[in-house]
Amino acid sequence: MNSQDPSHLYRAHLSAIKARVDRALEKGGFDHLLVASGVEKFEFLDDRPYPFKTNAHFKAWLPLTRHPSCWIAYTPGRKPVLAYYQPDDYWHVPPTAPEGVWVDEFDIRVITDPADAAAHLPTGGKAAILGEADAALPGFEPNNPKAVIDYLHYHRTWKTPYELERMRAAQRRAVPGHLAARAAFQAGASEAGIHAAYLAATGHTDLDAPYNSIVGLNEHGATLHYQYKDTQAPGRHRSLLIDAGAEVDGYASDITRTWGDGDADFAALLNAVENEQLALCDMVRPGKDYRDIHLECHLRLGGVLRNLGIVDMDPGQMLSSGLTSTFFPHGLGHPIGLQVHDVAGFTDEDGQVIPRPDGHPYLRMTRTLEPGMVVTIEPGLYFIPTLLKKLRARPEGKSVNWNRVEQLMPWGGVRIEDEVHCTDGAPENLTRDAFAEAPTP
Repeated sequence: MNSQDPSHLYRAHLSAIKARVDRALEKGGFDHLLVASGVEKFEFLDDRPYPFKTNAHFKAWLPLTRHPSCWIAYTPGRKPVLAYYQPDDYWHVPPTAPEGVWVDEFDIRVITDPADAAAHLPTGGKAAILGEADAALPGFEPNNPKAVIDYLHYHRTWKTPYELERMRAAQRRAVPGHLAARAAFQAGASEAGIHAAYLAATGHTDLDAPYNSIVGLNEHGATLHYQYKDTQAPGRHRSLLIDAGAEVDGYASDITRTWGDGDADFAALLNAVENEQLALCDMVRPGKDYRDIHLECHLRLGGVLRNLGIVDMDPGQMLSSGLTSTFFPHGLGHPIGLQVHDVAGFTDEDGQVIPRPDGHPYLRMTRTLEPGMVVTIEPGLYFIPTLLKKLRARPEGKSVNWNRVEQLMPWGGVRIEDEVHCTDGAPENLTRDAFAEAPTP
């Protein structure tokens, strides 16, 4: 059988998950692992549900993302049990009958009432029960034991070949959306119109996208997590910063691109950040401390600020004084996979924190890179009024060319984000590969 056959990849992935869980249960002193998919949550004083998001520990086992009130029960050495909730419902479309490459790997018990899952969960021995408190069944309350959680989170950073294939597919799903967003920007659409074009091209809706897309025109690109989407187009389309992803079988992509209107000064800034971003992606190599790449990013962006005449100061001094953090106030990136900001970016397998560099509180990854890890690389330079106001009042503010800053502020900022797979050799840029494979618009 071909090693890239989907069923082969999935079975090998499930074997890896079982082996990981076996070690976690032994470490924590448990006999069973129970995982709740989660329950639907409803708006206060209403019967309208919020978008359902599956427990990441559940979808690590199998690609079910629209299935509340399901449970997995696993005892080492035994076939895992799946309590599969399939209600008789005429108000909503219920889950279909179980199907897919995973079906033969589970002892599937179809239930029509969430409470019936309890009859299919083990009662003897000690169980590690993973889930939110509201997923509890009588006698089966989630305890989320720290030893088990910390171990599973830490080892989730290494992706199986099956997971890497799902993540590549999530990139390929997102890229047409980014190309459609660029076209809508160039055609003069509003933020809401650009977002609609993105969703249409990816086949997503607002409810099933992996996160709330950031679609910022002009100055809005300076708000790191800009949460709105104006329905009115601005008088001039200077720039678009779009941070948007897609999902395939529970695995997320997270891509950011920035485009300009042809202004020479902003184009020079955009090109300089992209060049440094590509150099940083190439640093995703085995044995490299991610913290060092983050600090290297500050030095490189400091070089951009100096070379473009925005700040007259040595990049090393910019870093040590905290000046670069005015223009680049977030971390270089984060782990990604079952969650967009995946877990254990700065802890070891016992949950002990691997410290961030002093003065860099928002860095989400502090571990040493190894083959199989996937991280984002997302440097940016922004003109954020509240941070610039504080810098102006500091001694370092005298080194800033405030006329250049004021000139560039209407464009908001630049961020470029790719997902990069650390391999035994040269890194695999999942995002650039997906753009290269995309049909030319």
